[in-house]
Amino acid sequence: MPPETVRILCPNLTCRKVLAVPGTARGKTVRCRACGTSIKVPTGRGHSPGHQPADKPKDK
Repeated sequence: MPPETVRILCPNLTCRKVLAVPGTARGKTVRCRACGTSIKVPTGRGHSPGHQPADKPKDK
């Protein structure tokens, strides 16, 4: 099985390139080859801390 690849979008508004970085880069900072912007690679696929599922049961 091939190693995991993480695809991220360069946040530089004049660049906006899609970068493919190895899964081992999660939590680290990488540099966009096109424009040189430093980008922090997300640590995982989890939901944002304030996110709650839509089908959460209501208390009676």
